[in-house]
Parts: sequence; structure tokens; C-alpha cells
Amino acid sequence: MFHSLHKIAQLSHVKRTSLNALALVAVLALWSCGYSPVKIYQPEVVQGNFVSKEQVQALRAGMPRQAVRDILGTPLVTSVFHAERWDYAFTIRRQGSEPQLRRFTVYFKGDVLDRVDGDPLPTEAEFAAKLDTRRPPSKLPELKASPEELAKLPAKSPAATSNSNASTATPPASYPPLEGTPR
Repeated sequence: MFHSLHKIAQLSHVKRTSLNALALVAVLALWSCGYSPVKIYQPEVVQGNFVSKEQVQALRAGMPRQAVRDILGTPLVTSVFHAERWDYAFTIRRQGSEPQLRRFTVYFKGDVLDRVDGDPLPTEAEFAAKLDTRRPPSKLPELKASPEELAKLPAKSPAATSNSNASTATPPASYPPLEGTPR
């Protein structure tokens, strides 16, 4: 009898071990496919210079290079082989939103701005609105009071109102010393 109980215990241990191994394989298979029960933090990645529509509108043909640099900032890419061209690129990758990629190129003739080319650029306000991913509150409270509601509120006494105004209007006659007395 003891021998048969020992065999049953061995079989249940083998079944338990094989079920644990099978569960581990299933979890690893799901994890490799991209499913994860654990949310892993992915940091925000920002690269390059953000160029706004307002900055581009400030550019004028014939501006010197230094004025362009003052408006747009240092270009991300300058090349010895393309000295007449500055490239500005901007990418942002945030968890829970689509990555944004913008390219903008400035062309020079000599040392003055000739033309610009690039992706359609957002205004600063549009860009900031895309960055704010918080959900707006579902319903904002009404901040108006009807005349009936105002009439229900207790009225302030005129003496208390004038007394509080008088005390805040006149400063004290003297102030305490800033430093303690020497010992």
C-alpha cells in the first residue's frame, strides 16, 4: 500500500513540474510576441531642434547666416560637402502616442539666406497641445450663481466690511527689530 502511495506522489510531482514548465513556455511565447502583463516604462526620446511655424515666418530671404542661427538655433546637420545647406530635424517618441518626425532645410547663396524647404510645421501652440496627453475633465462645474442663489447667502454687515478695510489700509506704527538684541 505504501508503495502505491509513493508512486501516486511521484506522478503528481511529475505532472506539477510539467505543468509549471508548460506555463513558463506559454508566458515566454506570449512575451516574445509583444504581450506583457507588466507595463515597462519607456522614456521619452526627444532629438533635434523643434522649428515652429512662427520661426519660419520670421525668416526673410537675404538674411545673414548668424540671423538665421539666432532664429532657428544651431542646425542638427551641417556638411562640408553641402556648405550652402543647413538641415534641422526633430523627432519625439513618447509612450502611448505616435512618434513625430519633422524635417526642415535652409539653403544659402554665399552667406545669405536663399530659400527654405521642409515638412509642414505646427505652431508652438499646436505642438504644445499635442504634448499634453492628459484627458480633460469629463464635466466642468458651473461657476455662475443666479440672483436667487445670491440672495440666499448671508449678507455681510457694513461695519465689519469697513473695519476690515481700515485695518488693512493703515500700516503698523513701528516694526519689531530684524535682528535680536546683542548679548
